[in-house]
Amino acid sequence: MIEQPAYTGFGFSDEEWGLLVGLPQSVLTAASAAESDGTRRTMAENAAGLETISAGRESASPLVAAVAGEVVTRVGDPEAGAELPVIEPADPRALVEDVLGRARAAAALLAVKVNEGEAGAYKHWLVEVAEQVVGAASSGGILGIGGDVVSDSERHFRDRLAQVLDD
Repeated sequence: MIEQPAYTGFGFSDEEWGLLVGLPQSVLTAASAAESDGTRRTMAENAAGLETISAGRESASPLVAAVAGEVVTRVGDPEAGAELPVIEPADPRALVEDVLGRARAAAALLAVKVNEGEAGAYKHWLVEVAEQVVGAASSGGILGIGGDVVSDSERHFRDRLAQVLDD
């Protein structure tokens, strides 16, 4: 007997599952790219985002737990020392718009494929990933002193993501 992929139990196609599994890391990258603030701060943001993604494995939502498990399988477990590479997109604004577009598509997909509770848990989790990333390292300041914990551009991304996801 051939074992079916986990996503078939939720009624998703391979392409739909790819959207849902790829989105948390994309949200992390876009939230980090919303404010250019250096390699050290970006590494801290990546770590916070990966921790939040990883924590999703303990979610009461079977969908969030399955997606988080798949992401951690693909990129590594932060508890085992996995780190994400620092990605500096050539066009951060285009990346942000792309991620918001994919978030909109995911919200529409969830609305027709899963119950409201599962959809809400997944969308809230994505906003929490963004929240943890933008709050992980202050932006601005000199030599890590001063600056804003969450910059205007980071806040704007997080708020737009929440609006797109209606969370």
